[in-house]
Amino acid sequence: MTSSEPTIGFVSLGCPKNLVDSERILTQLRAEGYGLSPTYQDADLVVINTCGFIDAAVEESLDAIGEALRGNGRVIVTGCLGMRESHVRAAHPEVLAITGPHDYEAVMTAVHAHLPRPHDPFTALIPPQGIKLTPRHYAYLKISEGCNHRCSFCIIPSLRGDLVSRPIAEVLGEAERLVESGVRELLVVSQDTSAYGVDLKYRMDFWRGRPLATRLTELARELGQLPAWTRLHYVYPYPNVDDLLPLMADGLILPYLDMPLQHGSQRILRAMRRPAATEKVLSRIARWREICPDLVLRSTFIVGFPGETEDDFDQLLEFIQTAALDRVGCFAYSPVAGAAANALPDWVPDEVKQDRLQRFMEIQAEISRDKLALQIGREITVLIDDVSDERIVARGPGDAPEVDGLVIIEGAWEGVAPGDFMQVQVTGYDEHDLIAEPL
Repeated sequence: MTSSEPTIGFVSLGCPKNLVDSERILTQLRAEGYGLSPTYQDADLVVINTCGFIDAAVEESLDAIGEALRGNGRVIVTGCLGMRESHVRAAHPEVLAITGPHDYEAVMTAVHAHLPRPHDPFTALIPPQGIKLTPRHYAYLKISEGCNHRCSFCIIPSLRGDLVSRPIAEVLGEAERLVESGVRELLVVSQDTSAYGVDLKYRMDFWRGRPLATRLTELARELGQLPAWTRLHYVYPYPNVDDLLPLMADGLILPYLDMPLQHGSQRILRAMRRPAATEKVLSRIARWREICPDLVLRSTFIVGFPGETEDDFDQLLEFIQTAALDRVGCFAYSPVAGAAANALPDWVPDEVKQDRLQRFMEIQAEISRDKLALQIGREITVLIDDVSDERIVARGPGDAPEVDGLVIIEGAWEGVAPGDFMQVQVTGYDEHDLIAEPL
């Protein structure tokens, strides 16, 4: 970086989909010759990609904006909270500009207005895969933007719009470049991965001279040809999910489904405006496990939704005990400004929410322990995340980064590095992680 090179500080908040947006903005900044600064003090201005999904995320975003203003003074705000410009301006009227989510051109226009681009954009060439914010060996691959659902607790469609799928050849081209750059795990993300291609009516595209439908099954099959793990996130239980299980059983993609189910009471699911076929979901899970016995299921649930009775909560507990999911997150309901659920009656008191959350997690902890115990003696392939003098930290096929467990290999091991695959045998477990030894 030369002394005359204009520099940008960058803060990325929120979900992996937001992280992909940040990577694209950073890639464009570097393509135009802007430098990147790790500190506010050395930056000419700061861009903050915000989250605005729940109240806690809004507060975190506003705090980050305030911190950047104090540390630098010149701040551009983008992301989901940018859709609530008046809210941002009320808290921080001195920000330079505010844009909405995945509006890359508007971000660059704002940057150009307040920090003109360098005269020679070729002084800072970027790699073909672009700028990444994840470790070198894994990357998020966003296949669509927006969502066609209108869940009563969610404001994502008002923030990010309806579903817009990327053409399949464009997605596969990005995936191939990432793998060529050293990525060994592709984490497929979107607001609704199962709906990929619906908006395009599964339009045909061409990849390497072959026609391919813009559809999740075709995408997964092609990604499975690359020398990297493919992991699917945010998969709603549409009928087309059944077509993915044979690909998992054949080893083309990881036997892992991240499926936000939200509740086990059909009455509450209807209030959430979610599919309300609890028994059908359970029967499908059983069938999926018959097809692919190694299948790992992750899900998230909400307790304390408006109108949730003790009977509804008991149905939820019965559901998770029957489903015996491998990875589960649970949240006490938190109101979101602009969500339809705010108008629902019979709100659950906070102390009841917290009690139900604790009871839920106690039961799920027992399920998780039983699941981990079943891994003892198994031989699995792991992807190494970190190597130190004391141990190797890795993840198995059932472990997504940041949200799931780890596989710990104790001791010092030479000749291995992050991004390497290793065969191990599971020898133990603790509350969340597996202990293993190399084979």
